[in-house]
Amino acid sequence: MPVRIELDQAQFNDKEKPLCQFGEFTVSSFCFNGGVEALRVTNARGEIVVLPFQGMQVWRATFDGRELTMRSMFEQPKNTRVYLETYGAFLIHCGLTGLGAPGPTDSHPLHGELPNAPMDSAWLDIDEQSDQITVAAQFQHTVAFTTNYNATISTSLSAGAALLDVAVNVDNLKQTPMDLMYLAHANFCPVDNGELHYSASYSAQTVRVRKSIPGHVTPKPGYREFLEQLAEDPTQHHVLKPGLAFDPEVVFEIDLKAGSDGYSHALQRHPEGFSDYICYQPDHAPVCMRWICRTPDQDGLGVAFPATSGVEGYTIEKAKGRVVNLAGGDSWRIAMRMGHLTTDETTDVIRTIEEIQAR
Repeated sequence: MPVRIELDQAQFNDKEKPLCQFGEFTVSSFCFNGGVEALRVTNARGEIVVLPFQGMQVWRATFDGRELTMRSMFEQPKNTRVYLETYGAFLIHCGLTGLGAPGPTDSHPLHGELPNAPMDSAWLDIDEQSDQITVAAQFQHTVAFTTNYNATISTSLSAGAALLDVAVNVDNLKQTPMDLMYLAHANFCPVDNGELHYSASYSAQTVRVRKSIPGHVTPKPGYREFLEQLAEDPTQHHVLKPGLAFDPEVVFEIDLKAGSDGYSHALQRHPEGFSDYICYQPDHAPVCMRWICRTPDQDGLGVAFPATSGVEGYTIEKAKGRVVNLAGGDSWRIAMRMGHLTTDETTDVIRTIEEIQAR
């Protein structure tokens, strides 16, 4: 039987200390300077740093000697619930009562309440039979007359693996329906001349650039013209040439296609041959968003964000019919895999992508 270790915030302090060890795994606990609790989970290939009590974020991911996470303005997470006041994690869970930049009639914060949610409980599951360790946390969000849900988020790492298995389960605790929006903000670090490969048709109809500019973004001269060029020919961004002006950011919505097993795939192949990778089932997240930001202060690539809707805010997405309506007492779930692929694994996945495209 798997062993469960309940976590308590009192277990975390400024000095990093071992929490458990089995096989090739070690788990240690510590607090960042700002007081944010963290777990360091290490296997033979690398490590992840998870924030079990702040949104269940994966703050950092390092495998085969390489940092996968975007470069940001934050060396450490801050103890805040304000999205842009602590930004730069490898994985941020967004939603659930709102998503994206709020419009004029929206009341939700940027990307909803989930990114830095104060999780109610957290635990470790150790499964020696499958040689896997899981960090999980639970958050109940209740607002009288409107909202009552329970979100359980888990991140699993297997022995000898450089990929994370991530799952989100949402239970509607009300007897009446709830509207649900979710996006997995998985932030890799882009590299000069990195190549983007993904299971979609590469056309302006299926890879659509967002032309609207949210309030937190200040466009520079030539930015709107660059968006128009990408709208006409999105393949221009498939190689991340140093001169391409993803400043402050460019967002795409992509019609990903799934293979016969139901999974879609996307990756950034580095010039050395290995890659950053994510896969999931579009049936669970029918909208795929891509985010690229390359500035002197921030360098981030969301090669494929699994999402239930776009990022224009609740009201606009609701009008488009892209908000999940979860019946009273029902549950919604998504599972994803993301991380690092070796050169040989990258070649195999690109071959799979090409087979899906050819269907």
